[in-house]
Amino acid sequence: MLINKPATDFPPSDFWRPLFYFNLYRLALACFFLFLSAIFGPSLSLGAYYLKLFLGTSVVYLVLVIISFVTLRLRWPRFNLQLAGQIGGDIVVLTVLSFASGGIQSNVGLLLLVSLAAAGMISRGRITLFFAALASIAALLEHSYSIVYAVADVAQFVQVGLLCISYFAVAWLAHTLAKYAVESQKLAQRRGRDLVSLAEANRLVMRDMQDGVLVIDGRGMIMQMNVSAERLLRKSINKESPLSDTFPILFGEYSLWKKNGSTSRDILQLDEGLQARLRFVQIERDAEQGAVIFLEDMRRVRAEAQQIKLAALGRLTANIAHEVRNPLSAISYATELLHEELGDPKQQRLLNIVLDNTRRINQIVQDVMQLNRRDRACPEVFDLDAMMRVFIEEFRLAERIELGMMVMEGLEDYAVTFDRDHFRQVLWNLCRNGLRYCRKLPGSLKLTMGMLEQRVVLDVQDDGPGVTFEQQGKLFEPFFTTAIDGTGLGLYIAKELCEANGALLEYHINGKRGACFRITFCERDNNAGGNENGR
Repeated sequence: MLINKPATDFPPSDFWRPLFYFNLYRLALACFFLFLSAIFGPSLSLGAYYLKLFLGTSVVYLVLVIISFVTLRLRWPRFNLQLAGQIGGDIVVLTVLSFASGGIQSNVGLLLLVSLAAAGMISRGRITLFFAALASIAALLEHSYSIVYAVADVAQFVQVGLLCISYFAVAWLAHTLAKYAVESQKLAQRRGRDLVSLAEANRLVMRDMQDGVLVIDGRGMIMQMNVSAERLLRKSINKESPLSDTFPILFGEYSLWKKNGSTSRDILQLDEGLQARLRFVQIERDAEQGAVIFLEDMRRVRAEAQQIKLAALGRLTANIAHEVRNPLSAISYATELLHEELGDPKQQRLLNIVLDNTRRINQIVQDVMQLNRRDRACPEVFDLDAMMRVFIEEFRLAERIELGMMVMEGLEDYAVTFDRDHFRQVLWNLCRNGLRYCRKLPGSLKLTMGMLEQRVVLDVQDDGPGVTFEQQGKLFEPFFTTAIDGTGLGLYIAKELCEANGALLEYHINGKRGACFRITFCERDNNAGGNENGR
C-alpha cells in the first residue's frame, strides 16, 4: 500500500538548490583547512595545540562533505534530515577544530555563524534556534573540557558566552528574515496567479468581444489585437508592429486624437464597404502613454437597431393588424361598388387612386406579417434546377412577361437545403425587384447557378441602372426603398428568410451592368459536378 508523505518530504527545487550551494561553501572550507594546516601548520594558529587532530578532523570533514553531495544528488534521505545532519556535522567538526587550535582564542568557532545563518535561510526559519542551542552547548562543553585539562582560562567563559549570544542572535535574525522571505514568496506567488488569471480573462474578453480592439503603446506599436479587429481591418499582424505602417488611415486618426483629444471623423470607412465607429481610450504604463482603440462594427449597430425597430413593429402589428385590415377591406369593397356605378371619368380616377392605395396598405400589412415566418422554417433537400424551372414559368405567367426576357444559366443537378415556401418567396421578391428596374429586353433578368468554395450559389442579375455605392449599405434595411410604390420590406424579408435557412443573401458586385443579388446556400455534400468558378 502506498503511503502519502507530507509535502515537507518533497520540498521544491528552491529548497534543494540553496543546500547545494551551502555544500559548495563547506567543500571550500574543508579544502581551505587542509591546505593551510598542511602547508603552514601551527604558524597560523590552526592546529596549534593538536595538529594531528586538526588534520584528521579536516580530512573527515572533507569526506563528509563529499558524501553530502552524493546524498543531495539522490535526494535521500529527506531534506530535513540532510540539513540537520550537515549542520550537526559542522557544529561537531568546527568545535573539534577550535579545540585543536587553542579554543575560543582561535576564533574558529565564529565560522559556525555562517552555518547557522545558512541553516536559517535554507530551512526558511525551521529549527534554526535548535541549531543555535546545539552550537552553544558544543562551545561551552569544549571550553569546559579545555579548562579541565588546563589549556584554557576560566575568565574566557565571558568570550564563550558572548559567542553563544551571537549564535542565537544570528539564528533569530536568519529565522526572521526567512519568515519574511517566505511571506514575500507566497505573496509573489499569489500575485503571479492573479496576473495569470487576469491575463487569461483579458485574452477571453479580447477574443469574444464583438468590437475590434487594438492596444497601442506610447511608441505607436500594436501590442494586442483581437479577432474582431482582424476581421474588420482585413489583416492579421505580429506583436509590436507599427500602427503607422500597418494601418496608415487609423494611425492618422490616432495621431490627431493624441494631439487634439478628438478625431476628424467618428466613422472610419474600411475596405469592401465596411464601416467602424472609432473610440480612443488613453492608458498609462510606466509613464509611457498608450491607448486602446475600439472599432465598433456599424453592421452590428444597424442590425441591433433593426431588431429593436422590428420588435416594436411586431408588437404594433399584432395589436392593429386585425383592426386595420377589416376597415381596409370595407373601404376596398365600397370603392369597387362605387367604381361600377359611377360613370364620371374624374370620379373613376379618384376611385382608382383609393383602390391603389388600399391595395398598397394591404400589401404593407401582409409584408409585415411575413416577418414572423423566419421562426417557422422547415428546410428540406430539393433539386435546385427543377425548382427554378417551375418558378420561372410561374413568375413569367403571373407577371405577364415575354418569353426569353427571363433566362436561367448554369449547370444542372444542384441539391440544396431550404424551406420551399421560403425559397419561393425569396425568389419572388428578388425577381420582382429585378423586373421593376430591368430594361425589359431578352435576357434582362438572368438567374445563374454555380459552385463557389464548395457551396451552391444562385445569382439574380438584371440589366438596370444598378445600385449606387451610398445605397448599397442600406439595401437590406427595413422600409428602405427607392420605388414610389414600394414598401421597403421585400429585400429585408428575403435576407431574413435566407438566414433562417442557413443561407446568405448579399449584394454582389461583379462588374456587369445592373444589380446582382447572390444567394449562398448552406454547405452540404453535392455529388454532381459543377463549375468551381461559379459561372
